[in-house]
This record gives sequence, structure tokens and C-alpha cells, in this order.
Amino acid sequence: MRIGEVARRAGVSVRALRYYEEQGLLPAERSPAGQRHYSSSAVDRVGLIRQLFAAGLASRSVRKVLPSVYSGRVAPGLLEHLEDERARTDERIAELSAARERLDAVIANTRNPPPECRRPRE
Repeated sequence: MRIGEVARRAGVSVRALRYYEEQGLLPAERSPAGQRHYSSSAVDRVGLIRQLFAAGLASRSVRKVLPSVYSGRVAPGLLEHLEDERARTDERIAELSAARERLDAVIANTRNPPPECRRPRE
């Protein structure tokens, strides 16, 4: 399958497919003219890659996960790596929650400033 067809079927840009290939996530064969050709499973693989990215994994982590998915065997250290990723996600969630609370306080104080912040009327 050529790159344009994979992109269309997978719902991604050609640029995204090139990026996936550069990152070692999506293998492609090259024709003598240098055109990329993908296997029939490429569309499903792109879907999985997108799910892993949507889960917050970086391309280096996706590269670690894919072999286990396709072999059906969990690579040594993979579960620990994924648990570390989840812990980092939990930290980001906590940071964002704290930022939202601070923003809520700013909004509340802007709507109804406390007396010490009100300007005297002239």
C-alpha cells in the first residue's frame, strides 16, 4: 500500500506517517524509485500508535510497547516503564488540578474582589 492510501485509511496525514517511520514505529519498504510501500497491517498499526500517543506516551515509549503488543509477550521492564509513565501522568493531573483551583480563585476574586483589594470610590 502506498503512503497516501495508508494515510487516507488511517485518518492521518502523510507527514504523520513519515514521522512514525522516522521514529521506528512504522516500517516501510522502499521501491527502486524510493517510494514507500506499507504492508496491509499498517492501517491497524497506525491506529494502535495513535492510541498509545493519546494515552500520553512519547514515541520512545511507544517504540518499547509495540514489540510486546505484536509478540504477545511482555518485554522485561515494560510494565515498570508503563507504571512510571502512569505516575508521571498522575503528577501532571495533580499539577493541573492545582492550577485550576488557583485560576478559580482568581476568577472568583475578579468577580467579587475582597474589601482590601477594592479601590476607594472618588
